[in-house]
Amino acid sequence: MNLLNFSEHYPDEASCIAKFKEYRERQGVVCPRCGSTSHYWQASRLQFECKQCHSRQGLRSGTVMHRSHLPFRYWFIGMHLLTSTKKSFSSKEIQRQLGHKRYEPIWEMMHKIRLAMGNRDDEYTLDGELELDDGFFSTETQKEEKQDKLKRGRGSQKKTKVLVMAESTKVTSCKPNEKPRKVRYIKMKVVPDLKAATITPIVEAHVSSTSKIDSDNSTSYVRLNEIVEEHHHEVIDTRDIAIVLPWVHVAISNAKRLISSIFHDIKPAYLQLYLNEFCYKFNRRYFGENCFDRLLIACVKTNTDFRRLNG
Repeated sequence: MNLLNFSEHYPDEASCIAKFKEYRERQGVVCPRCGSTSHYWQASRLQFECKQCHSRQGLRSGTVMHRSHLPFRYWFIGMHLLTSTKKSFSSKEIQRQLGHKRYEPIWEMMHKIRLAMGNRDDEYTLDGELELDDGFFSTETQKEEKQDKLKRGRGSQKKTKVLVMAESTKVTSCKPNEKPRKVRYIKMKVVPDLKAATITPIVEAHVSSTSKIDSDNSTSYVRLNEIVEEHHHEVIDTRDIAIVLPWVHVAISNAKRLISSIFHDIKPAYLQLYLNEFCYKFNRRYFGENCFDRLLIACVKTNTDFRRLNG
């Protein structure tokens, strides 16, 4: 939805609370003590009281807003801004738009929303014909690493390794300016290294066993034939990469351009969160106004303890 529609639907805190409560009840409120699904609603305290054991839980409990003290409308504005454009917004810009004094709560809020995006995408696996390759994203180096001589190339401390998977189907007859494959969904996962022992279980967790994977002949992918139906790997010339693996490299270049144009000095620990946002919006690029509602559902279903983000 555009800005005017958002202002009409959610003009104040009460409207945001009512909508969040509606989605929370739609997903089902479960008592953490006895497991009952029957509750009373205490509007004055924004709490659900279990009809069986009379234990209480707040409206935010067990959701993306768990332990947050920010207004509901802050969260709704953050979700709206992230879903209303192909680009993104820095936490500093969100803080400025909201007029909030402290930066840290806004930064934490935005990352919790991105974590909810990633959790939602992790519920689905890629299937069919797939492209697979790795990319290297520029990230901030540690102080001790800056003192040492930085490496170049694939082993550089300034680069973070990312495994990229794209569910794409080969087009039998494509037009001159059309890509030879049609893309559906993508996944991007930050990996500590590119060893086969690391890559194989990650692919197994996010790809269906009936899939057919196309990749280059890197030793990182030598065991993929053990977990999928077919794995085609070959030496790919740089000039042919746009034909054999077009969409993984489009995704990598677009994600790099987006991140570098808006965010600066991203720490490796938080790169996955920015990739979550990119993949979530790419996979729902045809949802239109429904993207906000889908994200709201994901936020209701996601219990984000921020201590997980900090390792």
